[in-house]
Amino acid sequence: MSEHDALSDPALDQLFRSARSANAWTSEAVPESLLRQLYDLVKLGPTSANVSPARFVFLVTPQAKARLAPHLSSANRAKSLAAPVTAIIGYDLNFAEKIPELFPHNPGAKAWFADPELAAITALRNGTLQGAYLMLAARALGLDCGPMSGFDHAGVDAEFFAGTSLVSNFVCNIGYADHSGAFARLPRLLFEDACRIE
Repeated sequence: MSEHDALSDPALDQLFRSARSANAWTSEAVPESLLRQLYDLVKLGPTSANVSPARFVFLVTPQAKARLAPHLSSANRAKSLAAPVTAIIGYDLNFAEKIPELFPHNPGAKAWFADPELAAITALRNGTLQGAYLMLAARALGLDCGPMSGFDHAGVDAEFFAGTSLVSNFVCNIGYADHSGAFARLPRLLFEDACRIE
Protein backbone atom coordinates (compact mmCIF):
# COMPACT_ATOMS: atom_id res chain seq x y z
CA MET A 1 0.00 0.00 0.00
CA SER A 2 1.41 3.38 -0.96
CA GLU A 3 0.97 6.46 1.21
CA HIS A 4 -1.79 7.70 -1.11
CA ASP A 5 -3.90 4.54 -1.27
CA ALA A 6 -7.40 4.87 0.13
CA LEU A 7 -8.62 2.44 2.76
CA SER A 8 -10.66 -0.48 1.47
CA ASP A 9 -14.45 -0.26 1.43
CA PRO A 10 -14.75 -2.78 4.29
CA ALA A 11 -12.42 -0.62 6.41
CA LEU A 12 -14.41 2.53 5.60
CA ASP A 13 -17.62 0.66 6.43
CA GLN A 14 -16.19 -0.37 9.82
CA LEU A 15 -15.04 3.13 10.68
CA PHE A 16 -17.92 5.18 9.26
CA ARG A 17 -20.60 3.80 6.95
CA SER A 18 -21.80 0.79 8.94
CA ALA A 19 -20.79 1.99 12.40
CA ARG A 20 -23.46 3.20 14.80
CA SER A 21 -23.42 4.70 18.26
CA ALA A 22 -24.01 1.73 20.53
CA ASN A 23 -26.83 1.79 23.08
CA ALA A 24 -26.86 -1.87 24.15
CA TRP A 25 -23.99 -4.19 24.94
CA THR A 26 -23.00 -7.83 25.05
CA SER A 27 -21.32 -9.15 28.19
CA GLU A 28 -17.99 -9.75 26.41
CA ALA A 29 -15.20 -8.12 28.39
CA VAL A 30 -12.60 -5.75 26.97
CA PRO A 31 -9.17 -6.80 28.29
CA GLU A 32 -6.68 -4.27 29.64
CA SER A 33 -4.27 -5.24 26.86
CA LEU A 34 -6.79 -4.02 24.29
CA LEU A 35 -7.30 -0.72 26.14
CA ARG A 36 -3.53 -0.24 26.09
CA GLN A 37 -3.47 -1.03 22.37
CA LEU A 38 -6.28 1.46 21.91
CA TYR A 39 -4.37 4.26 23.62
CA ASP A 40 -1.22 3.43 21.65
CA LEU A 41 -3.20 4.33 18.51
CA VAL A 42 -4.93 7.37 19.99
CA LYS A 43 -1.68 9.01 21.09
CA LEU A 44 -0.45 9.11 17.48
CA GLY A 45 -3.21 11.48 16.33
CA PRO A 46 -2.09 15.07 15.72
CA THR A 47 -2.63 17.88 18.21
CA SER A 48 -1.42 21.50 18.22
CA ALA A 49 2.32 21.49 18.94
CA ASN A 50 1.83 17.88 20.08
CA VAL A 51 0.28 19.18 23.33
CA SER A 52 -1.75 15.98 23.85
CA PRO A 53 -4.02 17.31 26.63
CA ALA A 54 -6.52 14.45 26.72
CA ARG A 55 -6.62 12.21 29.76
CA PHE A 56 -8.65 9.00 29.82
CA VAL A 57 -10.15 7.16 32.77
CA PHE A 58 -11.37 3.68 31.80
CA LEU A 59 -14.03 2.49 34.24
CA VAL A 60 -14.29 -1.30 34.16
CA THR A 61 -15.17 -2.40 37.70
CA PRO A 62 -18.65 -2.29 39.22
CA GLN A 63 -17.24 -0.10 41.99
CA ALA A 64 -15.91 2.49 39.54
CA LYS A 65 -19.15 2.46 37.55
CA ALA A 66 -21.11 2.97 40.79
CA ARG A 67 -19.11 6.14 41.45
CA LEU A 68 -20.03 7.46 38.00
CA ALA A 69 -23.67 6.40 37.91
CA PRO A 70 -25.15 9.19 40.11
CA HIS A 71 -23.65 11.80 37.78
CA LEU A 72 -25.14 10.35 34.57
CA SER A 73 -28.47 11.43 33.13
CA SER A 74 -31.27 8.92 33.61
CA ALA A 75 -31.15 8.12 29.88
CA ASN A 76 -27.46 7.20 30.06
CA ARG A 77 -27.21 5.39 33.39
CA ALA A 78 -28.38 1.85 32.58
CA LYS A 79 -26.48 1.52 29.32
CA SER A 80 -23.30 2.78 30.96
CA LEU A 81 -23.60 0.30 33.80
CA ALA A 82 -24.09 -2.46 31.20
CA ALA A 83 -21.15 -1.46 29.00
CA PRO A 84 -17.87 -3.34 29.54
CA VAL A 85 -15.96 -0.04 29.68
CA THR A 86 -17.03 3.53 30.27
CA ALA A 87 -14.31 6.03 29.41
CA ILE A 88 -14.24 9.49 30.89
CA ILE A 89 -12.54 11.67 28.30
CA GLY A 90 -11.04 14.62 30.08
CA TYR A 91 -8.28 17.12 29.45
CA ASP A 92 -5.51 18.67 31.48
CA LEU A 93 -5.63 22.44 31.83
CA ASN A 94 -1.94 22.30 32.78
CA PHE A 95 -0.98 20.35 29.66
CA ALA A 96 1.81 22.87 28.95
CA GLU A 97 3.89 21.33 31.74
CA LYS A 98 4.50 18.37 29.39
CA ILE A 99 5.59 20.50 26.40
CA PRO A 100 9.35 20.19 27.07
CA GLU A 101 8.86 16.39 26.86
CA LEU A 102 6.39 16.37 23.95
CA PHE A 103 7.84 19.21 21.85
CA PRO A 104 11.56 18.80 22.60
CA HIS A 105 12.84 20.78 19.62
CA ASN A 106 11.19 23.89 21.14
CA PRO A 107 10.69 23.40 24.88
CA GLY A 108 10.11 27.14 25.24
CA ALA A 109 6.76 26.62 23.53
CA LYS A 110 5.42 26.07 27.04
CA ALA A 111 5.27 29.87 27.30
CA TRP A 112 2.81 30.04 24.40
CA PHE A 113 0.11 28.81 26.77
CA ALA A 114 0.82 31.02 29.78
CA ASP A 115 -2.53 32.76 29.26
CA PRO A 116 -5.08 30.54 31.11
CA GLU A 117 -7.84 31.38 28.63
CA LEU A 118 -5.73 30.32 25.65
CA ALA A 119 -4.62 27.21 27.52
CA ALA A 120 -8.24 26.26 28.29
CA ILE A 121 -9.37 26.71 24.67
CA THR A 122 -6.37 24.75 23.41
CA ALA A 123 -6.98 21.96 25.89
CA LEU A 124 -10.66 21.68 24.98
CA ARG A 125 -10.04 21.74 21.24
CA ASN A 126 -7.22 19.24 21.21
CA GLY A 127 -8.68 17.06 23.94
CA THR A 128 -11.86 16.78 21.89
CA LEU A 129 -9.82 15.79 18.84
CA GLN A 130 -8.19 13.07 20.90
CA GLY A 131 -11.61 11.89 22.06
CA ALA A 132 -12.62 11.52 18.42
CA TYR A 133 -9.41 9.61 17.72
CA LEU A 134 -10.36 7.31 20.60
CA MET A 135 -13.64 6.42 18.94
CA LEU A 136 -12.12 5.84 15.50
CA ALA A 137 -9.28 3.78 16.98
CA ALA A 138 -11.78 1.72 18.97
CA ARG A 139 -13.79 1.01 15.83
CA ALA A 140 -10.58 0.14 13.98
CA LEU A 141 -9.84 -2.46 16.68
CA GLY A 142 -13.28 -4.03 16.33
CA LEU A 143 -14.87 -2.29 19.31
CA ASP A 144 -18.08 -0.29 19.39
CA CYS A 145 -18.61 3.12 20.98
CA GLY A 146 -21.45 5.02 22.57
CA PRO A 147 -20.39 8.63 23.20
CA MET A 148 -22.49 10.73 25.58
CA SER A 149 -22.64 14.27 26.89
CA GLY A 150 -25.55 13.77 29.29
CA PHE A 151 -23.82 13.96 32.66
CA ASP A 152 -23.03 16.35 35.49
CA HIS A 153 -19.54 17.67 34.69
CA ALA A 154 -19.01 19.22 38.12
CA GLY A 155 -20.02 15.97 39.81
CA VAL A 156 -17.74 13.84 37.64
CA ASP A 157 -14.85 16.26 38.14
CA ALA A 158 -15.32 16.20 41.91
CA GLU A 159 -15.54 12.40 41.97
CA PHE A 160 -12.67 11.54 39.63
CA PHE A 161 -10.47 14.63 39.23
CA ALA A 162 -10.59 16.37 42.60
CA GLY A 163 -7.37 18.18 43.46
CA THR A 164 -6.02 17.97 39.89
CA SER A 165 -5.95 20.22 36.83
CA LEU A 166 -8.14 17.75 34.91
CA VAL A 167 -11.70 18.42 33.77
CA SER A 168 -14.21 16.18 32.02
CA ASN A 169 -15.20 16.65 28.39
CA PHE A 170 -17.48 13.74 27.49
CA VAL A 171 -18.10 10.10 28.32
CA CYS A 172 -17.95 7.15 25.95
CA ASN A 173 -19.07 3.57 26.50
CA ILE A 174 -16.82 1.02 24.79
CA GLY A 175 -17.26 -2.69 24.16
CA TYR A 176 -19.09 -5.03 21.83
CA ALA A 177 -22.53 -3.78 20.89
CA ASP A 178 -25.72 -5.77 21.00
CA HIS A 179 -26.78 -4.71 17.51
CA SER A 180 -30.40 -5.67 18.11
CA GLY A 181 -30.61 -2.34 19.94
CA ALA A 182 -29.12 -0.26 17.13
CA PHE A 183 -31.06 2.66 15.73
CA ALA A 184 -31.36 3.25 12.00
CA ARG A 185 -28.91 5.78 10.58
CA LEU A 186 -30.24 9.28 11.14
CA PRO A 187 -30.12 11.86 8.33
CA ARG A 188 -26.93 13.78 7.65
CA LEU A 189 -26.48 17.13 5.93
CA LEU A 190 -25.64 17.13 2.24
CA PHE A 191 -22.30 18.50 1.06
CA GLU A 192 -24.11 21.56 -0.27
CA ASP A 193 -25.63 22.23 3.15
CA ALA A 194 -22.42 21.89 5.15
CA CYS A 195 -19.56 22.75 2.83
CA ARG A 196 -18.32 25.23 0.30
CA ILE A 197 -15.26 25.35 -1.90
CA GLU A 198 -13.63 28.69 -2.59
